[in-house]
Amino acid sequence: MNKNDYVIRLERKAEERETENLVRESFWNVYRPGCSEHYVLHTLRDNADFIKELNFVMEQDGRLIGQNMFMKAEITSDDGTKIPILTMGPICITPELKRKGYGKKLLDYSLEKATEMGFGAVLFEGNIDFYGKSGFQFARNFGIRYHGLPEGADDSFFLCKELKKGYLNGVSGVYHTPQGYFVDDAEVEEFDKTFPEKQKLKLPTQIF
Repeated sequence: MNKNDYVIRLERKAEERETENLVRESFWNVYRPGCSEHYVLHTLRDNADFIKELNFVMEQDGRLIGQNMFMKAEITSDDGTKIPILTMGPICITPELKRKGYGKKLLDYSLEKATEMGFGAVLFEGNIDFYGKSGFQFARNFGIRYHGLPEGADDSFFLCKELKKGYLNGVSGVYHTPQGYFVDDAEVEEFDKTFPEKQKLKLPTQIF
């Protein structure tokens, strides 16, 4: 891979279906039998908190190989103040190009653009082994808790990166996942029927 090997740009309206299929291929049977991420993306594009200026695809040789997107979200601080932040994803790379460096290039570019737009921090759910390489830390280090998670429960999936240094100084509170990320399983099933048939498998590595 080199810097001339790919292009990162905003998603075009005409390629939304191609992007959704890319997301479907990337997440299929990873976290659960089948996946819902392609439908999540489909519905979030019409959400008021969707940021079209941060809706990216990665292109190589005329085909889409990656995507990432951001949503406006907030922290409810312990004094009741609402702290505006971003959340991120789905983010993906086509399966055959995973673990080749493309994901980090896409992530770092996306974060740079979010910083340029003036956003203060990104919180989301991910693997610290990957996202830590781009400056993410455990959200607990910033005094931020994940909504609905019992005290003492494993929160190592909950990550944070400040885009403005000190943006979260003195903040203590709870992050709420935007409602748009919660989709109905029956609606996912109906949407998925419009794509080529794929076999759902129950795998030991899945978490749902």
